[in-house]
Amino acid sequence: MWIDTHCHLDAPEFGPDHALGLQARESARALGVALCVYPAVERANFDAVRELAHRTGDAYALGIHPLYVPRALDSDLRALADELERRAGDPRLVAVGEIGLDFFVPELCTPAMRERQWQCYREQLRLAQRHGLPVILHGRRSVDWLLKGLREAAARGRPVAGGIAHAFNGSLQQAQVLLALGFKLGLGGAATFDAARQLRQLFATLPPDALVLETDAPDIPPQWCYVNAAERAAGRPQGLNSPAELPRIGAGLAGLRGLTPDALADLSTANALAALPRLTALLPLLAGAVSPVQTVRQVEGSSPASAASNPEP
Repeated sequence: MWIDTHCHLDAPEFGPDHALGLQARESARALGVALCVYPAVERANFDAVRELAHRTGDAYALGIHPLYVPRALDSDLRALADELERRAGDPRLVAVGEIGLDFFVPELCTPAMRERQWQCYREQLRLAQRHGLPVILHGRRSVDWLLKGLREAAARGRPVAGGIAHAFNGSLQQAQVLLALGFKLGLGGAATFDAARQLRQLFATLPPDALVLETDAPDIPPQWCYVNAAERAAGRPQGLNSPAELPRIGAGLAGLRGLTPDALADLSTANALAALPRLTALLPLLAGAVSPVQTVRQVEGSSPASAASNPEP
């Protein structure tokens, strides 16, 4: 059983009525993807991710993505606060997200836009604290600033309730700090490329309870879906990433830790339940059966190769 901790089936690539997304979700279910998490990116899709999660039996998160901060209004943050209050009793609402900072896109790196992102991020951390929810973090060239915000939030009161650093691409040192703060690291298609040596090394050597799997569909396609710029210019369309790719991503990455695909599925599922605890209630067959820590120890202990390949950093 797999959990896709981050995908956007409401994205335009899946059609205006989500038809392609719903087809992909059924294909993923047939391949063992038991749950998907649909993070919102702006006020305009709060309803879409909630309705999609209820329609497919999955989970969702509410937040304002840093790429959408330039067009976000102060009223959008108030609407987010209201929506989190309104949906507080919804078991499918599992996190505040997707939130964070993006210092990769040039238009977002002006002093004014960096400050606007920062204020939006801090306010959303406050909302997560208020509701006791974990967060799903987006961070490109901004992990140190994400950490600064988490430390400031902790200094204001109780710490943020952990969560997932989505599409993690930082250093080992940054990874260790995030883990110490109660976060898991989301990895997926990017780590399937042979050239992604740092990501693959991180996947191989981080503690067993550090990792969750994601597709970020339709973005971050795995190697077999990726079409380079020259091919796209020649008319070949980009492959459509979807949750149905998660088992193949997992199978391709399992060997980096000396695990079978089934063992990695168990491990990453346990970690996802620890990162987003409300998911457990959506999987009644797992609820109370075994703790995430026990599962992690059992899975990693089942493979002699894994013990050799996974020293504590």
